[in-house]
Amino acid sequence: MAGETFRVTAGLAGLALGLTACGGGKQPAGIPTGPPREGGTLRIIGSSDVEHLDTASGNSVGAYGLTRTFARPLFGTKASNDFDETVPLQPDMAAEIPTRENGGVSKDGRTYTVRLREGVRWNTRPPRPVTAGDFIRGFKRLCNPAAPSSGKGYYISTIKGMDDYCDGFGEVDAKSAEAIAAYQNEHDIEGLTAEDDHTLVFRLDRPASDFLNLLALQFTAAAPQEYDRYVPDSAEFRRNTVSDGPYQITEYRPSGSYVLSRNPVWRRDTDPLRGRYVDRIQITLGQDSPQVVQQQLEAGTADLAWDHPVPTSAIPRLRRARDPRFAIRDTPSNSPYVVFNTRSPSNGGALGEVRVRRALQYAVDRTALIKIVGGPEVAEPLHTVIPPGNSGYAPANPYPTAGEAGDPARCRRLLAEAGHPDGLELNFPYRTNSVHKLIAESLAANLKDCGVSTRLTPDAGGTFYGKTISSPDKAAQGAWDIAAPGWTPDWYGNNGRSIIQPLFDGRTYGPGSTNYGGYDDFQVNGLIDAALTAPDPSRAAGYWQMADKKIMEDAAIVPLLNRSHPIFHSSRVGGALFLPTTAGYDYTRIWLAGG
Repeated sequence: MAGETFRVTAGLAGLALGLTACGGGKQPAGIPTGPPREGGTLRIIGSSDVEHLDTASGNSVGAYGLTRTFARPLFGTKASNDFDETVPLQPDMAAEIPTRENGGVSKDGRTYTVRLREGVRWNTRPPRPVTAGDFIRGFKRLCNPAAPSSGKGYYISTIKGMDDYCDGFGEVDAKSAEAIAAYQNEHDIEGLTAEDDHTLVFRLDRPASDFLNLLALQFTAAAPQEYDRYVPDSAEFRRNTVSDGPYQITEYRPSGSYVLSRNPVWRRDTDPLRGRYVDRIQITLGQDSPQVVQQQLEAGTADLAWDHPVPTSAIPRLRRARDPRFAIRDTPSNSPYVVFNTRSPSNGGALGEVRVRRALQYAVDRTALIKIVGGPEVAEPLHTVIPPGNSGYAPANPYPTAGEAGDPARCRRLLAEAGHPDGLELNFPYRTNSVHKLIAESLAANLKDCGVSTRLTPDAGGTFYGKTISSPDKAAQGAWDIAAPGWTPDWYGNNGRSIIQPLFDGRTYGPGSTNYGGYDDFQVNGLIDAALTAPDPSRAAGYWQMADKKIMEDAAIVPLLNRSHPIFHSSRVGGALFLPTTAGYDYTRIWLAGG
């Protein structure tokens, strides 16, 4: 999540960001230089559609990058090829960052007053201003029963009355746009009010040192009144998105393509984070081969990859050539990791047993995975839930193997001791884009070596998260037993909440939850609460670290890699500035040679 934008110290963000950008040397002909130019069509090519287009439920790096072009939250972050510059919060739709000094944050840290930037309008007919009420509608949509937000736990645990509001929403008919809109319009969230069209007031249950970071997530973007007409994230909704950003979706073919054109009512002087240079953004889907995508980028018939990193086989050549179109960008992440479906009835409910999960920790050959994703310049082995460069990280390796190559003999022995001498049979869906098929095949071979057979099933990116591993019904049926999702934090800096809480808080398990395996431990839940109520980020980091240790003792997941992102653009792309939380360049800042 798909899914960190605050700075404790520059040192925290840089703890393990040694995987630095590559490039430099003499530029080949055609690399644009000089001031940005207007015009042209940015051509993006890739594999799978986003699982959710609605900002309320979108929870992938692809969705974040796409919705940033047409949906604006109160705060955001700056795109930059210097990782540290992407960390601090910036005002987006807010006029300024609230502080105690400017009266935006109360002395007890429980009330935040946010004043909106003036002059921002929806692309409706006729255009109208974006108001505080539109932001309230955005928050109310987070708990809708049709496509609930995987990030709703962030707000349930902070905003006063959000929990009660969401509990009631669960009883509403998920197939009725009218019933959903009626609940939203007839029920209020106690801690969320609009003093006037330009002033929002948030009242919290308790102080939260990261609350402004939560207001920078795409989940919380303003929502126009037109969205009341549609079931959230339905096919009808996707055909009728409304924009307050620099671009608007003008054509959409599900799993086929997007066309975005300029939003005629957007004004550059009202948007400090985005630009608008190209006339159109064309996203073409259905190409599952990273090699074919790379060939098109190098040939200049496409400009950016949508959901494919640079193929592993191409990285050595591009590095040797010091090709300035190529870079390895910092994205401190747990990507991928193996998650166990602890609710699965398969194998007599074996994955619900901690001894079984501990045995399987020894199966994995991380050296093979590093080769698959591009080598040690791209990835390093990870053994903790929290990756380096994030709040609460501490080096640890509770299940060590020689040379990171796995220990199948120990895996077999521990499985036998856990009551499974004949091994296990596991259902293993995998994503079809990028290198995920190769990763799944490598993990399956590792498991086979320790007596575990797997049924590998291709699962398109649009269904892998939304309809498979985030479905409690599928989990209870044993439709899947293990999977290899990835997790890039929703923001960086004081961001323990954005890793531990969404992935492991057992109280948030349900449809759309990113606690995919249904892990639930009262100690971890308590440590989450302690971290969320800690008086300062350093104290919170200690609780996150304790939670990480307990989760790994329970072997809820197998962390695999802390992975950076190899990325390439065509020779005509200028202004390529990276957003780590989207694992891509900011489309709104790109300009093209020749316009």
